[in-house]
Amino acid sequence: MFLRVTRRIVSSRKHPPWLRRKEPPLRAPLASTQIVLSEVTKSYDTRVVLDRVSCTVRPGERVGVVGDNGSGKSTLLRLLAGRERPDHGEVTVTAPGGTGHLAQTLDLPPGARVADAVDHALAGLRALERRIRAAETVLHRAGPEELAAYGDLLAAYEARGGRDARRRVATTLRRLGERADLDPDRRLGTLSGGQRSRLALAGALAAEPELLLLDEPTNDLDDEAVAWLEEHLRARRGTLVAVTHDRLFLDRATTAVLEVDADRRTVRRFGNGYAGFLAGRAAERTRRERQYEEWREEVRGAERLAETNIGRFAAIPRKLPRGFSGAGAFRARSRTHGAASRIRTARERLQRLTENPVPPPPRPLTFTGRFTGAAAAAAAGAGAAAGAGPAAGSVELAGASVPGRLQPVTLELAPGERLLVTGPNGVGKSTLLHLLAGEPVPAQGLVRTPARVGLLRQDDPRAAEPRSVVELFGQEHADRFVAGLGLLAPADLTRPVRTLSAGQRRKLELARLVARPLDLLLLDEPTNHLAPALVEELEAALAHFGGTLVVVTHDRRLRAGFSGRRLELQREPAAASR
Repeated sequence: MFLRVTRRIVSSRKHPPWLRRKEPPLRAPLASTQIVLSEVTKSYDTRVVLDRVSCTVRPGERVGVVGDNGSGKSTLLRLLAGRERPDHGEVTVTAPGGTGHLAQTLDLPPGARVADAVDHALAGLRALERRIRAAETVLHRAGPEELAAYGDLLAAYEARGGRDARRRVATTLRRLGERADLDPDRRLGTLSGGQRSRLALAGALAAEPELLLLDEPTNDLDDEAVAWLEEHLRARRGTLVAVTHDRLFLDRATTAVLEVDADRRTVRRFGNGYAGFLAGRAAERTRRERQYEEWREEVRGAERLAETNIGRFAAIPRKLPRGFSGAGAFRARSRTHGAASRIRTARERLQRLTENPVPPPPRPLTFTGRFTGAAAAAAAGAGAAAGAGPAAGSVELAGASVPGRLQPVTLELAPGERLLVTGPNGVGKSTLLHLLAGEPVPAQGLVRTPARVGLLRQDDPRAAEPRSVVELFGQEHADRFVAGLGLLAPADLTRPVRTLSAGQRRKLELARLVARPLDLLLLDEPTNHLAPALVEELEAALAHFGGTLVVVTHDRRLRAGFSGRRLELQREPAAASR
């Protein structure tokens, strides 16, 4: 079936707004947006991203879109915005109050001005203004229908606060963390990446469209700005579809969740916001476990049936007496009678089961560490007796620093302790983790760490790796710790690592850490590029990790639930610990 994309603008007939000029501007009416995807397929070259996807978004819903990197979340948003067309299927979007789309990158050249970016975001309002001016040129000879249409245009413009839109951009920018107004004539190439992101988001919000499509809106926002954004989105009228990895944003700002499944190339819907998503995922895992156990029991039953009837078959003689007839002779009995047919049936059933196996659910992540409680005390005693420095799992820093990157830090962690490192960007949080991993040599101070240390880097160390997962880790490791944990699909194990998405490569680094026992685990922004479901699993694994743990993260939900000590790195020479 070929594509048919339907985008309609429905006018709402109100009293002519010029009769109520002194009243405050109308806000958008209760949302009537309709979004329907029917059997939608989208591919790039030979790679299918979405395959026969069908889903709906109801008027006024606030929907979060989650999934692994490269699964098709941004593609789904571009389809809804009309920026791309599916290969097959139908996308129907009805948005009477207009549509606003925030992409991850601002689609303007570096030489464009800030004013150009604002006009780009307010394109829907600018189009309304042009239609209003065109209608006004023929207003002197307009009939009743033309006058009603002109009134509708004015009503729509007033409902979206068109006259105040540019002022709202500046106001919204300040709420998003921009301290000073941006010069309208300033070139976009002179702005930081964060400033460009905030400018695009401010423009999308200020346009006040009924349908708002946001791709990673919390990127480059501090906690205060994200809290304001969440409250603003909850209060606004209209429909929201937001792609995000921010679990707290999902929990606070959404009423439903769409999960884009990269393996099945489809979309699943979960109601009741993020809590409903977590409950649905847990129920799905339980269902998969039950289906796997039922399949195993069927296989065992077919094997038992075949074995039992083979024994019975062997005990059947070739001839049986016909005493009932008085003839005293023997009548031949077929060896395919009864037991043999049951054997054949059991074997056919067993073959069908083995040819169509039910895969087991992925094993949960588990980090191996043993230095807690009595084991930690024993390790500490052994280390002290041997004079071998700190006990296994312990950490000691005394005035350790890296010039230009990290001010002196003094810190002691006992085996099994947990530490959350916080502080502004550029203060040296990642440098501290690299120092603990034994990478940079400090210009001064003392650094003592255990022997078995694992570091999950914030950057992407395998972005250019030409070898496959199997070539890197070996078949057994790839099967057990990569595919077996559900981190990658079996088909991805033989692909060059550089062709995997950033999220998939991050999963490989997780698999590397899971595969061996560690005394000290260092995690630098561990939730980056990971789908919320895997982040929840990662948190559960960390809760059971017995070794020493040091975490750097901007993830608000992870920080809020962290149990342990906290170290705040500062730009000044002092570093405060509590």
